[in-house]
Amino acid sequence: MAGEKKSESGVQEERRQYVNFAFYKLDPAWRRLPEVERNRGKCQFIDAVKSYEQVVQTIPYSLVGVRGDCDFLLWRIGYDLLKFQEMTAALLATGLGNYLDTPYSLLAMTRKSVYVDHHRHEGQEGTRLELHPVKFRYLFVYPFVKTRAWYRLTQQARQGMMNEHIEIGHKYPTVRLNTTYSFGLDDQEFVVAFESDKPEDFLDLVMELRHAETSNYTLRDVPVFTCIQRELAEVLDMLGG
Repeated sequence: MAGEKKSESGVQEERRQYVNFAFYKLDPAWRRLPEVERNRGKCQFIDAVKSYEQVVQTIPYSLVGVRGDCDFLLWRIGYDLLKFQEMTAALLATGLGNYLDTPYSLLAMTRKSVYVDHHRHEGQEGTRLELHPVKFRYLFVYPFVKTRAWYRLTQQARQGMMNEHIEIGHKYPTVRLNTTYSFGLDDQEFVVAFESDKPEDFLDLVMELRHAETSNYTLRDVPVFTCIQRELAEVLDMLGG
């Protein structure tokens, strides 16, 4: 299986995935290029993404009209960080890539949560080392950092607060959470990505979580990105021109 490897003792071990949320911003000068050149650049970009589809799962989202500092997102998942880097180089070498900046790029890995019983809740978020995006219409992404005081609490104290947190989440089955870990890899500690077809349910979930005790230990949970899932060709067409 792609998600397993053998240790030195020959025992099968589950592999963790690298996860990257790469946000791109288009230089407006691209829209003033001749149409033929713009179309060529988009085709090159799509071909570059497809050339890595066997090693890097890529789900595209548009942020046009939603945020002003980035235009689209590529949510990338894979087992080899070097492939992420090679893929990015290939994207930037395209005609479209020549006009792209990367205002945000959040790097993380999968890891099993210490707050979820892996035996009682197998397959639940927090017990998985593999992400399987469902491709709901909307994706809500933000980096997350807890206070140092959180880590000085006992495991029992943290578990009690997390039980309340998890219970609130279960009240919103239309919202699917994907938590990834960035300790030592990037500026944030976690990247959380919520998939849903109902933004109103996500809004209500976040508002309710503000009243949970865990909220007292949140240091940073911005910027927040509201992303709309579309096919890659459609995402690029929405850039204008």
